[in-house]
Amino acid sequence: MVAAEIDLLKRLQNWYHSQRDGEWEHQYGVSIGTLDNPGWSFKVDLADTGLIDRPFDERRVERSDEDWYVCRRTNVVFEGFCGPAGLGDVIAVFLNWAKS
Repeated sequence: MVAAEIDLLKRLQNWYHSQRDGEWEHQYGVSIGTLDNPGWSFKVDLADTGLIDRPFDERRVERSDEDWYVCRRTNVVFEGFCGPAGLGDVIAVFLNWAKS
């Protein structure tokens, strides 16, 4: 792993840790999965977080058939979907929005 990827993981871990209150982590959380096209999905439950009322404008980047991502907010979930190499982009979009 390169330093930037390690930094993203540490930032995500820190954000997750800051949400823990004995209940949030049992009902909500962060999930990373795979897509069949291929690619990644990234979802964060926003319920009971400081982000629940923060607006987010959908972001869509399409560099090529395999280098793309979409990030959006649907009700109380932040969702990101991306090509095989875009997971870092999606996590970075979420973390930058979360800290703003």
